Amino acid sequence: MSTITSTINTIIGEPEVVEDASTAETSAAWKLLKDAAIALRPLQIKDGSVPEAADREAAAQHVAEIIAGIRALAPAFPHDADYLDALVVDFQRWADGGFTEPDFLDSLMAFQPQQHRIDGIRHLVVFPMYTQNGSSDRLVEALIVETIWPEFIAELEAGDYGNKLFVSLRLVDFTPGYDTNSAVLFPETVAMREIPSFTWGAIFQDREAARYRRVVRAASEITNLELPERAAAMLDDQQMTEKTFVMWDIIHDRTHMRGDLPFDPFMIKQRMPFFLYSLEEMRCDMTAFRESVKIERAFDARVAAGEQLTEAEQEMHDYAHLVQYAVIFDRIFRFAITGNRTRNYDAVGGQLLFAWLHQHGVLHWTDTALAFDWDNVPDAVVALGDAIDDLYWHSIDRPKIAHWLAAYELVRGTLTPHPASQWARGLSDEILAGAPKGYTDAVMDDEFPLSMFFETLDKKMKPVIESTVGIRGTDL
Repeated sequence: MSTITSTINTIIGEPEVVEDASTAETSAAWKLLKDAAIALRPLQIKDGSVPEAADREAAAQHVAEIIAGIRALAPAFPHDADYLDALVVDFQRWADGGFTEPDFLDSLMAFQPQQHRIDGIRHLVVFPMYTQNGSSDRLVEALIVETIWPEFIAELEAGDYGNKLFVSLRLVDFTPGYDTNSAVLFPETVAMREIPSFTWGAIFQDREAARYRRVVRAASEITNLELPERAAAMLDDQQMTEKTFVMWDIIHDRTHMRGDLPFDPFMIKQRMPFFLYSLEEMRCDMTAFRESVKIERAFDARVAAGEQLTEAEQEMHDYAHLVQYAVIFDRIFRFAITGNRTRNYDAVGGQLLFAWLHQHGVLHWTDTALAFDWDNVPDAVVALGDAIDDLYWHSIDRPKIAHWLAAYELVRGTLTPHPASQWARGLSDEILAGAPKGYTDAVMDDEFPLSMFFETLDKKMKPVIESTVGIRGTDL
């Protein structure tokens, strides 16, 4: 028997069995598991393997502790029994195989959180994985998460906004890969031998909500913005903001696969000018906004006709209104100035929304105060969504590079390109007659620089945005 197998099979003072998921994060089993995962990470390299023979005995001890922690915690998560059993097998096989590049496909396929969308239900999640906007290395991450699934969201999803793949979560505790800006849990980030068809994707709405509350509160003070009463209430209520983001994201997420799509620019992840990703994200956000306006107005019409709304319908109505504030303020105040200026497509989306609303006369920056014409904002936002939808509809009949050029014209019709931009001056005949790569290479890293408004806001907001790294709802 190898040293690794012997170590794994050694009883290591296993912690007592945990029966209650609601207190799992305070248990000795979770501490053992989390500490072992953190200790294992420095021994791993980018692909998740442990290449140094001298490190493998220590790695085996850490994996033994991880397995002990999983086994002790498993009774608290009976709905994930098949997954946790498979997880133990995957860890054991990884260790027995000498810690080569990990393969956790079997346990990943057994983990199906979309089948347990029950408000408050928890999951123990342990995988070698990278974290978007966090670590690009496939290190072992361990999380305890909690589902956010209020009744009105269940009814929304069961009706016109079905999205069987969507999972909404709250972070309870986590390893360092999530002590970052990462706010998603996607199966494609896990180390595995082959790529299957994925059946779920999760977003941490508590992190989204906490970032929103901190950033919008600061930005509204800096810009002297008088928030509407209901928008201001969100800043004092984490659960209200979480539910708002669940409603926004469930509609946004399903939109990536719906509509008049010339191709699927987001999911295919092909190489192309980054502003096309801006338009795809804005298309989905503008759809979430448009549908929220539609939902709110439909319920208003029913009430005006004398109908009584159910409790879930009233919540759907109320949160549809809040989604509209969230889309505008998160895009303008956070997305526009978060991250660096290297092909930052989310930033361009926020810049585009701000400039569009300003140029359509519903956003005003006068006497150093920001103000909105709220009665006319919905139609202006919907008009931006309509413009993007029209671009997509026409592009079904266009060559790819012609679509790229048309998309650029849509963006530059509102945002001012960099003065040195080849695209703005007109691409050379050599590029126009060449391969798509030439078009993409000609795009500047900061093709659409920040306006003077955003340059000033960025300087004042930078410490606030940096303070949201690793944030969760309990931090406010």
